[in-house]
Order: sequence, then structure tokens, then C-alpha cells
Amino acid sequence: MTAPLHLIPLPGLPLVQAGDHLASLVLDGLARADVSLKPNDVLVVAQKVVSKAEGRLVFLRDVEVSPEAAALAATVRKDPRLVALILAESRRVVRALPGLLIVEHRLGTIMANAGIDQSNVAPPDAAAALLLPLDPDASAARLAADLAALTGVQPAVIINDSFGRPWRHGTVGVALGAAGLPSLVDARGRSDLFGRRLEASVIGYADEIASAASLLMGQADEACPVILVRGLRWTVDATPASTILRGEAEDQFR
Repeated sequence: MTAPLHLIPLPGLPLVQAGDHLASLVLDGLARADVSLKPNDVLVVAQKVVSKAEGRLVFLRDVEVSPEAAALAATVRKDPRLVALILAESRRVVRALPGLLIVEHRLGTIMANAGIDQSNVAPPDAAAALLLPLDPDASAARLAADLAALTGVQPAVIINDSFGRPWRHGTVGVALGAAGLPSLVDARGRSDLFGRRLEASVIGYADEIASAASLLMGQADEACPVILVRGLRWTVDATPASTILRGEAEDQFR
């Protein structure tokens, strides 16, 4: 029988600032929720708080706009300073239309605006933008190690971000970074209910956990950036979120 899965929001986390020690803030949230870490616990952390702690907030007044960024900004009808940041964080532009700028991020992910966000990052009059962490998998591993050092229990950590989908409306949570659990679970070779051998089933394990946590995190003013997920079990080795990305040779749409 499948065991129950519990998702526990950690209340009362303050607005994170550059240099904040995320592990300490998470422990404070665990204490307020009256829970302690256990083996196989997974902490799903919103990308924004990780980026803020790592000092990835940029004020647009400090951005220099190149001629390339200015020309692209005119096409997509976006702030040229924001477009300059997007280009700086990207390998290539995938699609540029009025109101739409899709790029291949330097981490290899195809995404709108290079994942740069202006919601819930600073007051509107501050004109700021938040970049993704430099290395989300490393960020997840550091947080897991810091928590282990403080508690003696090392949880798995997923850094969660909201992605749109090219053929479906709406955003969903995905694993931008991961440590301590398998990001993919290969079920090929197992049998289905009728004994048929599975040939193509690879489960996006970290993405599914991130998406579940997103239901509690919210997208607006919920202010719930850390979710404890309890009840999961896995038997395969941990792999980072970078293993989720298809390589160029596997890309059927490029």
C-alpha cells in the first residue's frame, strides 16, 4: 500500500536579504511549525529566496544597455534594461515577439525572460529584477549540507521555480536545482499491471515534488517559500536537476 504524503508549509519566514543564512531561517520555520527534520524529508525552497540570499537582485538603474539589447527591446516591447539582463543570462534567443522573449538560459533551460522576475522581489518604485542562482544544484547541495551540520539530519532539497509550457496554458513548479534525491527515476524494464514491460517510462521525480509543493507556495502574496515534504521513499541514487535537461542531440524541436 502506498504511504501517505504530507506537505507542511513552514510559516513566518521573513523577507530574505542578500547574505542571509537560509539554513537558519529554515530551522526557525521548522520550529514554528513544531516539526523536526527526519531522514528522507524533502525541503522545497522557492527560487526567489535562494536568489535573494545569494545577492542576485539587480537594480535596473545600474544596467548598461547595448545596441543589441535596445533593438531587441523595441521588438519585444520590454524595458531595454530588462532585455539587457536577459541577454546577459542567455546563450541564445529562441523566439522574440511583442510581449514575448524566450531564450536558452546559460544553464541550458528554455524559458521566458531567462527566468528573470520582478514580482515579489522589491517594491514597484525600486525598479529591480531577480536573476536565477548561478548554480541551482550547488545551491541546493549547500543548503542540505548546512542543515545537516546544524541538525545532524541531511534532508533532500529542491529549488523550485515556476515555468510556463509551450503547448499548455498556466505555470507549474519545476525543480531548478536538487540535491539528495533522484531528479529522474527510470522505470524502464519494470512491468505494468498486466505484466507488460515498460519501455519508455522515466519519471520526472523532482519536478513532480516541486509541482506538488507549488500548490502551497502560491504565486502571488501567499508568502510561503519553504515546504517540507514528508513520506517519500526512493531506492535509486541522487542526481542533480541538471540531469533533467535534454541534450542537444535529444532535442526534437530545435
